[in-house]
Amino acid sequence: MPEALATNVGAGEFGSAVIEVSQRVPVLVDFWAPWCAPCGMLAPVLEKVAREYAGKMVLVKVNTDEEPELARAHGIRALPTVKLFRHGAVADEFQGVQTEPAIREILERHLERASDRLLAQALEARDHGDAATALGLLRRAHADDPQNHRVQPELARALVEADELDEAERVLRTLPPGRREGPDIRALAARLHIAREARDAPPAPALEQAIARNPDDCEARYHLAMRQGAQGDYEAAMEQLLEVMRRERGFRDDAARKGLLTAFDALGGRGPLVTRYRALMASTLH
Repeated sequence: MPEALATNVGAGEFGSAVIEVSQRVPVLVDFWAPWCAPCGMLAPVLEKVAREYAGKMVLVKVNTDEEPELARAHGIRALPTVKLFRHGAVADEFQGVQTEPAIREILERHLERASDRLLAQALEARDHGDAATALGLLRRAHADDPQNHRVQPELARALVEADELDEAERVLRTLPPGRREGPDIRALAARLHIAREARDAPPAPALEQAIARNPDDCEARYHLAMRQGAQGDYEAAMEQLLEVMRRERGFRDDAARKGLLTAFDALGGRGPLVTRYRALMASTLH
């Protein structure tokens, strides 16, 4: 493994010192200038972190006074700016003086860990249709390395699919607060909510029969929507929820509208289906 260094590089060495090395380990690139006082404050913090992670990352420095074209090419508008390169591209960055813990947190997101290998094996098993093996590997990865926040979302997803909803909720709660606000985690939380609602619903055939007997049976329509959503048929689920809104606007304290919003989250908050049903919901409301 390359050693962590704090050495200046120019345009001529950037490809070999940063792009190539980042294929193996994260490379922190510190864009600085001799006249920049905050740069002088940040430098020893970066070097301390680099020594601590020697062999797992590399630190290089770019003097922007000597390399203005390189700084311009990388969009440097303020100093200091630190960019983290991984697999040949910028994977993270920050500006200004940061604390050691903050820099470690950024770096840790991109370091290869033993649990990442288990994660890769789990995803491969899932892609081959072996959900049980995938779930076992993900549980092991999380138990071995609970701070690897790349594992929790995949574990929670597998647990929802396995109907292990309480465990899925506990796993999602272990994520840092900021990470929980990401669209992928919001989607997972929404799917978990729908799965909980579906678990308490009667079987789909019985619900369909109830609706056939009485089209105004909003309870049956709502339960059927949750069943359909839990099976991934969001279009059918949203159609049922819209029908509930049309037939009984105040059903269960606005449950149909809230259910649609949950379905939008489950779909990632975007896409043709979400756009279409947002418009239909708005027209139904007004």
